[in-house]
Amino acid sequence: MTIDTASNRLFLSRGTHAMVIDLATNSVVGDVPNTPGIHGVALAPELNRGFTSNGRDSSVTIFDYKTLAPIGVVKVPGRNPDAILYDPGTKRVFTFNGGTSNSTAIDATNGTVVGTVDLQGRPETAVSDGGKVYANLEDKSMIAVFDPKTLAVEARWPLAPCEEPSGLAIDRVNKRLFAGCGNKTMAIVDMRSGKVIASPAVGSGVDAAGFDPGTGLAFTSNGEGTITVVHEDTPDKFSVVETVPTQRGARTMAVNPKTHRLYTVTADFGPTPAATADRPRPRPPMIPGSFVVLELDR
Repeated sequence: MTIDTASNRLFLSRGTHAMVIDLATNSVVGDVPNTPGIHGVALAPELNRGFTSNGRDSSVTIFDYKTLAPIGVVKVPGRNPDAILYDPGTKRVFTFNGGTSNSTAIDATNGTVVGTVDLQGRPETAVSDGGKVYANLEDKSMIAVFDPKTLAVEARWPLAPCEEPSGLAIDRVNKRLFAGCGNKTMAIVDMRSGKVIASPAVGSGVDAAGFDPGTGLAFTSNGEGTITVVHEDTPDKFSVVETVPTQRGARTMAVNPKTHRLYTVTADFGPTPAATADRPRPRPPMIPGSFVVLELDR
């Protein structure tokens, strides 16, 4: 899920396409088609371009930011691109490839692949601060830090006691990272030192993390059907202030820093199928027609 505050639109990944919602009217206003296995959306308004990461065929779809019309497709050398990030400083798009434990750098102006970052771990979510890129490494329980210009990895920070970090959010003013972890913790990291300074408890089944600089609140969206709310009392002190009920399966999330509203999505699910050699951890199937967007306000 990606919120574009400039156009007040919400971009939702829907398996083979991206659905676009006008947040003023809560109505579907467009669609980006032909994005097989889409994971994420990154936007570059100053270039009038958007980008999707397509895990099924390891590609990036480039589309027109205003009209949503497809412009082109870039083949990604890495396998299974998941998260995708646009870095305005370098005008590069980065895909984070779970199948090859690396990141592909693409020139956003012309769609050319310009390099690869060897992350030495399976990346999940990534954020940037205008000078560095920070990526969760789920299988290593670390954050990798690299330079988006040189593509050199500069640090790998351990997140213990956090295990299997997935979501990642950033407080650019106070230099803090918020990693949502699979063992029901949030690792809060000092971006200057790379040290974990707090590990508040959160719900189970974390996928996404978010931060609202206007309220000082950090969030994790939890598949159990909750959102954990953590307040930044000071840059070094954090308190869990609320656990908000949502709906089972509501794991992805986006924060609107202008309205201070949260968005998450889920659906009703059928029984989980039996495990097989090909699918050792199967997920329950979504019941057709039950997909919903949940909007949360304080």
